[in-house]
Amino acid sequence: MDEEDNKKIPLKEYWTLLGLYMRPQAAWVALLAALLFGGIGMQLLSPQIMRRFIDSAADESIPLAVVMTTALLFVGAALGQQVLNVLSTYLGERVGWAATNTLREDLALHCLELDMAFHNERTPGELIERIDGDIANLASFFSEFVVRIVGNVLLLVGILGAFLIEDWRLALGMSAYAVLTVFGLASMRNMAVPYWKEARQAAADLFGFLEERLAGTVDIRANGATNYALQRLYHFTGQRLGKELKASMVNIRLRYMNTGLHMIGQIAAIVASYLLYREGNITIGTVALILYYTDNLYRPLESLTFQMEELQRAGASVGRIGEILHEESSIKTPEPQALPTGPLSVEFESIDFAYHEDEKVLHQLSFRLEPGKILGLLGRTGSGKTTMARLLFRLYEPQAGRLLLGGIDLRHAAPADLRTRVGMVTQNVQLFRGSVRDNLAFFAHRDNDQHIEQVLFEMGLESWYKRLPNRLDTVLESDGGGLSAGEAQLLTFARVFLRDPQLVLLDEATSRLDPATESAIERAIDKLLENRTAIIIAHRLSTVQRADDILVLEEGRVREHGPRTALAADANSHFSHLLKTGLMEVLQ
Repeated sequence: MDEEDNKKIPLKEYWTLLGLYMRPQAAWVALLAALLFGGIGMQLLSPQIMRRFIDSAADESIPLAVVMTTALLFVGAALGQQVLNVLSTYLGERVGWAATNTLREDLALHCLELDMAFHNERTPGELIERIDGDIANLASFFSEFVVRIVGNVLLLVGILGAFLIEDWRLALGMSAYAVLTVFGLASMRNMAVPYWKEARQAAADLFGFLEERLAGTVDIRANGATNYALQRLYHFTGQRLGKELKASMVNIRLRYMNTGLHMIGQIAAIVASYLLYREGNITIGTVALILYYTDNLYRPLESLTFQMEELQRAGASVGRIGEILHEESSIKTPEPQALPTGPLSVEFESIDFAYHEDEKVLHQLSFRLEPGKILGLLGRTGSGKTTMARLLFRLYEPQAGRLLLGGIDLRHAAPADLRTRVGMVTQNVQLFRGSVRDNLAFFAHRDNDQHIEQVLFEMGLESWYKRLPNRLDTVLESDGGGLSAGEAQLLTFARVFLRDPQLVLLDEATSRLDPATESAIERAIDKLLENRTAIIIAHRLSTVQRADDILVLEEGRVREHGPRTALAADANSHFSHLLKTGLMEVLQ
C-alpha cells in the first residue's frame, strides 16, 4: 500500500457527514435517544430485580407472593427491554437510510455537475459502486452508530456506575478492564481502513468491467470473445475476493482481542465476587448481580468491536466518497447571465481545444453564425465537428479563445439557461426504460398530455402512438428496444420539439432513417428550425440543402466558410467539389 492508503481517516470526516445528514432527522433522533435511554434503564434495572428475587427466595421469612411478584417484575422488565430494542433498531435504520438516501442524492448530483474530463476517467460501473455500494455501507454506519455505539457506551457507563454503588474496589477493577478494552480497540481503529479501501476499489473495478461487457454483449458473442470475457471476470472477482479476505483477516485480530479481554473480565468478576462474599460484604444475589453485570459489560464491548469493524468499512467508504465530493469541476460560472430571447447567434473567437495536452483538436477556430441562420458543418471524421457541439453545450472548456452565444460569453451563461436554450439530436438514440411521457420530458413533467400528443402527431408518429396500449403511460424498453430505428429517432426529435430551444444542433440526426421515413420528417425538421439558429453536422448532400452557410473543417481548422449558394456557384471552392462527389469524400 502506498503512503496515501496508510494515512488515517480522521474522525472529523465521520462527524461532518453524520452531523450534516442527521440534522434534518433531529426529531426522529430525539425519539431514538429516548428509546435508547429507556432500553439502557431496563438493562440496568433487570439485574437489580434478579438480585432481589434470589435473596428473597433464599430468605424463608419472605412471603412467596413477594417472591412471585419479583419474578413477574423481572419477566416484565425483560420483555420491555426487548420491545424497546426492537423499536430503537427500527427507528435507527429508518434514520440511517433517510440520511444516506439524501447523501446518495447529493453525491449523484455532484457527479452530474462535474465536467466530462472527470467522467472520461471513470467507468459508469465504478461510479455506481461508489454512489450506491459505498453509501450503502454508510447506511449501516449511521444507524449502527446511533443505536449501538452511543447506546453501548452509555450502557457501559451505567454498568460501571452500578459497580461503584456496590463496592468501589469492584468498580475500580472493572473500570480498568473497560479502559484496557477501549484503548485496545481504539489502537486498532484504523488498521483495516486501507485494506477495506482497496476492497471497495476492487468492487468498483468489478462493476465497471461488468457494465462495459454487458453493454457489449452482442459484439462479444458475435466475435467469439466469450471465453476472454469470462477470464477477465475471473480476474476481477478473484481480485475482489483476495482484497476482502485480507481486510477480513485484519478484522479477526479485533475479535481475538475482544475474546481474550472477555475471559479476563469474567475471571476477575468471579474472583472478586468470591472474595467479597467470603468477607460477608455481599449476598448470593449480589454475586449473581455482579456476574450478570460483567456479562452485560462484555456485550457492549463485543458490540463495540463489531462496530469498529463496520466503522473501518465505513472509513474506507467515507474516504472514497470524500474523494469524489472534493472533486471540483473545471467549468465554473461565478456570475451567471441569462441568454437573450429569440434565435441565438453563435461566435467562435480563436478557439483552441485539446482533450489531452499534446493532442490539439481545434486550432484558432473562428467564425460567426447570425441569429436565425442555418450552418452546414462538414468535415472528415476526427476534424472536430462533434467537439464543437460539445463546446457549445459547455461539456468542456476551451484552452484559449472565446465562445459566445447570443453575444454572451459561454463562461458567463447560466448553466440551466444553456441546457434549456440549446437542443441537440444525434444519430445515437438514447431512450430509457420508462413511459413514453418520461422519455420525452426526461422525467420532468412540464408539458400537459395534449401538447405532447400534438408534437408526436406533428412528427408523424400518430399511427404508432395510437397502437400503444397505454398511450403516454406505455413503458418503453431501454435503448429503444421494440422500436424501429426510425421510430426511436423520431422520438428524439419530439423530445427536442418539447424543449423549444433557440439553437438546434443536428448531428447527422437522420442517418438512421430509411429514405421514406426521412422524407416524412423533412417538414417537421423545417418547422423545428423555423425562426431558430441551427448547426447541422452532415455527411450527405441532402442534409445541407437547407443550410444558409457552409463551414468545412479540416484537422480542427477552418478550410472554407461562406454562404452556401456562393460556395456552390464557385467552381474552385472545396464545397463545390464536394457537391460533385456527393460529399462521400468527407467520410474517406
